Amino acid sequence: MSSARFLNASEAARRLGVSAKALRLYEQRGLLAPVRSAAGWRAYGPGEMERAGEIAALRALGFSLAQVARVLQGDPQGLEPALAAHQAALEGRLRQLAGTIERVHGLRDGLARGRAPTAGELASLISPSPGIAFDLPWPWGGERFELGPVRPLTYIIGPLGSGKTRLALRLAEVLPGAAFLGLDRVDDGGAAAKARLDADPDLRARIDRALAWLAEDGATISEALVALLAGLEAEGPVVVDMVEQGLDQATQEALIAHLRRRGPEARPLFLMTRSCAILDLAAVGPDEAILLCPANHSSPVYAAPYPGAPGYEAVATCLATPEVRERLSRGPATS
Repeated sequence: MSSARFLNASEAARRLGVSAKALRLYEQRGLLAPVRSAAGWRAYGPGEMERAGEIAALRALGFSLAQVARVLQGDPQGLEPALAAHQAALEGRLRQLAGTIERVHGLRDGLARGRAPTAGELASLISPSPGIAFDLPWPWGGERFELGPVRPLTYIIGPLGSGKTRLALRLAEVLPGAAFLGLDRVDDGGAAAKARLDADPDLRARIDRALAWLAEDGATISEALVALLAGLEAEGPVVVDMVEQGLDQATQEALIAHLRRRGPEARPLFLMTRSCAILDLAAVGPDEAILLCPANHSSPVYAAPYPGAPGYEAVATCLATPEVRERLSRGPATS
């Protein structure tokens, strides 16, 4: 095997712009078959890299893993809804871009009339939405905290006792029209979610479509998943307590892929988590943010998903595999 033509998993993932975990998932689903080196390591040659690139591109289009498999086999079944969803996301980006262009025109017109734009106006050209400021709850000392531009996905993470649950509750209070989705969503066996779905046929149809996509992506359909999806359909921003609660690893991975498909104009979701399946640091995109609650109760900070960046190691230390999270969830949890 020529080392010049074959890449190991980390090198292949880096060139493809995906995580090594994603490559393993493609392999588990029978979509990719890397060769093995003499030492037993996975190795990706030109053929495997081309195939993996096609898979990654189809995933970026919003295709489930089952849809990817059918496309690679030449079967067009299920392409229409996937392409429609991608078109909707592109149209959302187009509207966002058109709005930014309009603001640039306005700033240029003002500049021509002698009015210089403020720093805030210039910053708004790249910010997805304005931030808000509020007083932090206990265990902080009431410090003023400025929430940066609100992105479609924000992860809230921190060690036990760091105050992340209280921060999540405070966010639900201060964000206009926000709802808090707590762990009680599954306490009644999903009865509340079922009643809501029975009373709203349109909501039922949306949830059924989401469940079909998730099932094709390897998710296990459960009361916990249905209750979560129903709660995520609130009108405004949604703050979710431990989004992984009651979901196995495959379901968590399918869920976060589903939530990423919504595009840059999607309603903001704040996901409290300690699962590395939900918060895969190698897969965090430009429409996502990580909000870290430090163990020493200093003010929450934004952390970048890059090794060596401020807060990265603290975030990585908080994350655990779904199996570990499942064991922890059986005991009392305070945060």
